[in-house]
Parts: sequence; C-alpha cells; structure tokens
Amino acid sequence: MTDQTPQPTSSGFDMNKATIISLLYIASFFVGVTGIVGVILAFVWKDEVAGTWEESHLQFHIMTFVIGLIGSVIGIILSIVLIGIPLLIALAVWVLVRSIMALLKAQKQEPIADPKTWLF
Repeated sequence: MTDQTPQPTSSGFDMNKATIISLLYIASFFVGVTGIVGVILAFVWKDEVAGTWEESHLQFHIMTFVIGLIGSVIGIILSIVLIGIPLLIALAVWVLVRSIMALLKAQKQEPIADPKTWLF
C-alpha cells in the first residue's frame, strides 16, 4: 500500500509585490502613512519586476499615487471655497477603486492593460 498525501493547492491569497502595494494603498484610508510606504516600495521594486506582469502593476500604482497626491493638494486648496470637499471625496473613491481593481488583477497574476491611464 502506498501512502499518498495530497499536495496543497495554491488557492489562497497570493502575497506578491503588487498585492502588497494594493493593500498598503487601501490601508492608507485608515493609517495615512501606508500610501507613502506603498509608493516607496513600488519605486524600489520597479527594477526587480522588469519584464514581468508585475511591472505594469507597479507603474499603475505609481501613477495612482502621483495623481492622487496632485488631486489632494488641489482639493485641499479648493476646500476654502467648498468645491474641494466633493473633489476629495471623489478622489478617495477613485483611489480605492483603482487599488481594488489592481488587487483583483494581482491575485489572478494578470497585467494591467494600460498602466498609464487616468481611468480604471
């Protein structure tokens, strides 16, 4: 009689670089500093993932941070005349949607189709 133990399947949560950065961006809604940590890691890991599916994710995350930072500065300045408040809310939703979409694609190990887009 042979003893065959089944091999574990990888159906769990994959903690790749793109997933880590997505989770850091999502966590930044609760702990503000993690977004900065995420973009720093994206810049540090950019050369390591060159030529892989993760390269497009890191470009996407860097774009998300830069656009989010610029939008936040504009929103804070425009908050003086109250138009910045809806802009900041829309920006928060935009960052959250982009981060969740990137997280879902990272779990499937799919590249981002157009990492330099402003949309989703």
